[in-house]
Amino acid sequence: MSAKNTPQRKNALGRGLNALLKDAPFLAGGAPTNPIQEIHIDQIEVNPFQPRKDFAPTALQELADSIELHGIIQPLTVRQLAPSRYQLIAGERRLQASKLVHLTHVPAYIRTANDQQMLEIALVENIQRENLNPIEIALSYQQLLSECNIKQEALAARVGKDRATVNNYLRLLKLPPDIQIALRDQKISMGHARALITVGSVNAQLAIFKEILKKALSVRSVEAMVRALSQENTPKQVAPERIPTKFISTTKSASTQLTRQLATPVKIHVGEKERGEIKITFANENEFKRLLNILVEE
Repeated sequence: MSAKNTPQRKNALGRGLNALLKDAPFLAGGAPTNPIQEIHIDQIEVNPFQPRKDFAPTALQELADSIELHGIIQPLTVRQLAPSRYQLIAGERRLQASKLVHLTHVPAYIRTANDQQMLEIALVENIQRENLNPIEIALSYQQLLSECNIKQEALAARVGKDRATVNNYLRLLKLPPDIQIALRDQKISMGHARALITVGSVNAQLAIFKEILKKALSVRSVEAMVRALSQENTPKQVAPERIPTKFISTTKSASTQLTRQLATPVKIHVGEKERGEIKITFANENEFKRLLNILVEE
């Protein structure tokens, strides 16, 4: 077979990046100014901070086919642990797909980062670039907040989202596990989950969730169910019955009169529907007997 017909494996950088880097200038001493380097694939360790744990086999094979045809368009990001030893920061799908097509070298940015910085870089890059499901995004946000010691405002700025969006994702982690798993597995949508979050009772959340799966309810239908449930559980406010001013004046006058006649404090309280009570105060048993004799005297 002639050289003309011999199939050629694409360079790992891909035709686009290879052309860009072909004439890259060099610094004194021969060091390239471009930060991308070709690294042997066996020298790269997986990222222990990788937020994504599951990679769909079909999607991974599609990426591998693309890499075999075009090369790696977007370089990986790694940090150097020792000579000829690197740890992946971001790009695990690209790394795994490269192994499927038996690449020996991959292009990578080499960054200097401690463990906390590496975790932050990995999480932020994965959130921005990978097709994470809502639960993976929520877990990544929570991990950034708890382990990188940043606040929601700073987190929102770093991932390019507003604070309300970040908070909506974080609230997903308060849902029961069954609902979180369904959201992760795309059995329900983010819209369904956001409607369920507003339901105060876990039992009610699960009951509506089962209806969603059973009847394939739309987000709008679930929102209507949640509104109806909320209205049922809201106690109705009953306006207090207005007590006639003349009656109130009469009770005050009677209270004063009884206090004077019984020689002890007497209070009259009027409540709803003009019902009330008369409270007579006594200091001891003898005082009680005296009042009793007055009240039952024929």
